[in-house]
Amino acid sequence: DASLVSPTQFIPLAEGAGLIARIGDLVLRRACLDTRDWGRLTVAINVSPMQIQSEGFAAGMLAILAELDFPPARLVVEITESALLGDDPVVHRQIAALRAAGIAIALDDFGTGFASLSYLRRFRFDELKIDKSFTEGVDSSTDAAAIVEATVSMALALGMKVVAEGVERVEQHRFLVSAGVHYMQGYLFGRPQRAVEIAARLAAPPA
Repeated sequence: DASLVSPTQFIPLAEGAGLIARIGDLVLRRACLDTRDWGRLTVAINVSPMQIQSEGFAAGMLAILAELDFPPARLVVEITESALLGDDPVVHRQIAALRAAGIAIALDDFGTGFASLSYLRRFRFDELKIDKSFTEGVDSSTDAAAIVEATVSMALALGMKVVAEGVERVEQHRFLVSAGVHYMQGYLFGRPQRAVEIAARLAAPPA
C-alpha cells in the first residue's frame, strides 16, 4: 500500500520532533485495549532508544498497565542494540524496573549490531530475537544455519527464549524447530491483520 509509511521513516521524525514518548504511550494503550481479552497471550511492544533512555519510562509504562488493568506478565518489551550503546545506567534502571514488575525484555534484531555478545553479559534478557537476515538462508546456506544453531545454543545456555523473525517457508520452519527455536514469526503463519481479525482467528476452531 503506497499510503503506508515505514517505521524507519517516521520513528526518526517522531524522535526529532520530541513526539516519540507520546506516540509510544498511545501504542501501548491501544495494544492493551485491543488484546486484554485474548486470554494469556503475550503482547510484544517495540520501544525506541529515546524511550528507554528516559528516566521515567518504566514508571510511565507501569502506570498505563495499572490504569488499564493489563497484567505486566503478558507484556514483552523489545529493544535494539542502539538503545544499549554507552552502557547508560538509566537504561539499566529502566530494564530492571520493568523486569521486577514481571515484564519480559527481548533483544530485537540480534546479529545486526556490532557488540551483541557483550550486551548479553551486561543485561538480563528474557528473549533473543534472531534477525530475519539470518533466518532467510537457514535452509540454503550452511553459514546461516551454523550461525543460527550457535545463537540458539548460546541463548539456551543463558536461560533465554529464542524467537526467529522472517519465517516464510516450510523448510525454514522445519530447520528452526530442529535447532531448538521456541517461537517464530513471519508470513508463513500470517500477515499483519487488524485486531478484530486476529480476535476472530483466535475464536475460530483450530484448523
